[in-house]
Amino acid sequence: MGCAVSGPDVNPDSALSEEKRSPSVEGALDLKTDPECKGDEEPKEPFLLSEVQKELIRASWVILHKDIARVGVIVFIRLFETHPECKDAFFLFRDIDDFQQLKMSKELQAHGLRVMSFIEKSVGRLDQTDKLEHLAFELGRSHCRYQAPPKYYEYIGVQFIQAVRPILKEDWTPEVEEAWENLFQYLAATMRRGFYTEEKVKAGQSLLSRNARVESTPDRI
Repeated sequence: MGCAVSGPDVNPDSALSEEKRSPSVEGALDLKTDPECKGDEEPKEPFLLSEVQKELIRASWVILHKDIARVGVIVFIRLFETHPECKDAFFLFRDIDDFQQLKMSKELQAHGLRVMSFIEKSVGRLDQTDKLEHLAFELGRSHCRYQAPPKYYEYIGVQFIQAVRPILKEDWTPEVEEAWENLFQYLAATMRRGFYTEEKVKAGQSLLSRNARVESTPDRI
């Protein structure tokens, strides 16, 4: 539990395997509720990546895939360094102050692989926008069920980009960066839409439940 874009029960040796294992990106989270949630569904985010940008993402991912475990750890460490308030929201890591200890944590490595699994599945769906939208939308819904606020979604994309720059070196160009930024913008917006959609569903269910209890309560004389 406790990852902004991840789920439980992921085998680190197979976290980046075939699509039938997609539940690994939909599991329980343990983040605090976003006080800014309004419960209104956002408009659908347009998918604006060009064919050239898709190829840039795919080509850079081939390189990054060779070092995914390290990238995942770096993303989380940078997240905690740049947004220390996030650390308190992650159940497994809130009491660990030593970043060196965090880097060696098996749980952190597993969380990092879950993030990479979601990113890999997204890259694999660049030509299947319906499936890509469904993946991100459902992940946003699960974040709502486990009270993971939308404001955390953008953080992961920013830290991913910061983490992979030195790994790709001369292969990291302004064009590559813009392509990844566009992808993460789309994913974060679609997740937000899923979050608020699920929030409205939960609010409706809660209202129905309250009404049912009122109707089933016998009148007192």
